[in-house]
Amino acid sequence: MKVFLFDIDGTLVNTGGAGRVAMAGAFEAIYGMCDKVEGVQFSGRTDRVIARDLALAHGFDDDDDNWSRFRGEYLERLPEALRISPGRLLPGVESLLDELADDEDSRVGLLTGNLRDGAKLKLTYYGIWDRFKFGGFGDIHLERNDVAKTAFASAKDAIGRKIAPSDVWVIGDTPLDVACARAIGANAVAVATGFYNSGALAECRPDVLVEDLSQFRAASLNL
Repeated sequence: MKVFLFDIDGTLVNTGGAGRVAMAGAFEAIYGMCDKVEGVQFSGRTDRVIARDLALAHGFDDDDDNWSRFRGEYLERLPEALRISPGRLLPGVESLLDELADDEDSRVGLLTGNLRDGAKLKLTYYGIWDRFKFGGFGDIHLERNDVAKTAFASAKDAIGRKIAPSDVWVIGDTPLDVACARAIGANAVAVATGFYNSGALAECRPDVLVEDLSQFRAASLNL
């Protein structure tokens, strides 16, 4: 059994900045300001830690109440942000998902820093949410490595059998995706369709490096 765990933003889709727009709007709605977004790193990180860093950058406390309010405001704004943003599915995504769906020995899930509900909104908008049956999400964890562990456990529960880490492939567009693959002993596929180019990703020593997912086929792994 082979398991493929996909990141979302920069890997499956480019939302045209919809998530950032919705987060900025949510933050301003709660705190009355949001002028330090550019100082907060978004790429490859969990929504929970992004919300924390936004609060701290503006001098506000990061507590459960503020997080709950931010989460609600963000999810309320995300559908409209997706509608007005120039987003798209990234090259090769649909054909790769088709290939994996046709392979009886493959299972496909998510390993993302997005909130689960945010992931559902994004991938439903682009027509591929139903392709994924399990995953790890950014609702609670500050670190992607912890999300990876949750995704791995979710895969085992969904499949109902033991899975060797060597049979897991994490597919993402940032060095943090490569790092979280290593954290669970999985293989790493780095794709240069996000913020990082292939040169920067090569420094992380992924097992497979491609410019976009049209260059990646699971059959080529000889598993």
